[in-house]
Amino acid sequence: MPFSERAPALPAAVPPRLGRNRTRDLKEGAINALLFACAGFSTLVTAGIVLVLLSETIGFFAEVSIVEFLTGTRWTPTFQDQNFGILPLLVGSLQVAAGAAVVAVPVGLLTAIFLSEYAAEGLRRVLKPILEVLAGIPTVVYGYFALTYITPKLRLILPQTDIFNAASAAIVVGIMIIPTIASLSEDALRAVPSALREGAYALGATKLEVATQVVVPGALSGVLASFILGISRAVGETMAVTIAAGNLPNLTMNPLESVQTMTAYIVQVSLGDTPQGTLVYRSLFAVGMTLFVITLAMNILSQWIMARFREVYE
Repeated sequence: MPFSERAPALPAAVPPRLGRNRTRDLKEGAINALLFACAGFSTLVTAGIVLVLLSETIGFFAEVSIVEFLTGTRWTPTFQDQNFGILPLLVGSLQVAAGAAVVAVPVGLLTAIFLSEYAAEGLRRVLKPILEVLAGIPTVVYGYFALTYITPKLRLILPQTDIFNAASAAIVVGIMIIPTIASLSEDALRAVPSALREGAYALGATKLEVATQVVVPGALSGVLASFILGISRAVGETMAVTIAAGNLPNLTMNPLESVQTMTAYIVQVSLGDTPQGTLVYRSLFAVGMTLFVITLAMNILSQWIMARFREVYE
């Protein structure tokens, strides 16, 4: 056909695939913007909390020496003779956290080893959700459980035990953090390749030897991180410790005596009876900043341990 007799060319239609790609790109862009907004909101909230803590803490240290705050052995901010030595609160918090670790670390690790290495798959699917139910119980329930059950049992064995004492708080907080340690440790243990287990069995190792000498060392970074995260939660526990340990800022290493933790003091001052802008009010933020720094340091330590001892398997 001659060129002059050809039919006029029609405009090229947009390929269907190109249209679908544009729609997909728009959806991906919207999701990306939504996720970025959520991440930015979380960052702004964190920055706002830090700024509020920091501003009030600076105002507190403008009137109280930081040396006195960190080294003083008396904490009486609500008395006429005010003293702002945080050591009683710090020792009480660490005492409860250390006691909770004594309870939760061995129980949580042994539970994780059982779920990972010994329990059948069907049994594990039943036991793990039941174990994690402990994490959903309100902390105030744990506190009253310690006050009405654990403390009377301790007083039967050790009559000199105070009604409010650090031992009961440590035991009940240890029970609280068992699911955290057990669940995270079990996930780390199950991430160890089966080839390592099979190689150990081929060399004649028993199941216990495989679990303790192959699997646990292979998942050491995750196990240690679970310990630190569980203990950091114990340091920041509030209601259970407030109910079980009491509100007496007593500088003692005797777990049978009443103590006050940093979180218990925050609850005491936050009841609404303290005028805003006073030194006692600002001491709340100084204690909160101290607690924030401790928990932040523990989380950084857990991240460092995971990076330092992490095993990469192919």
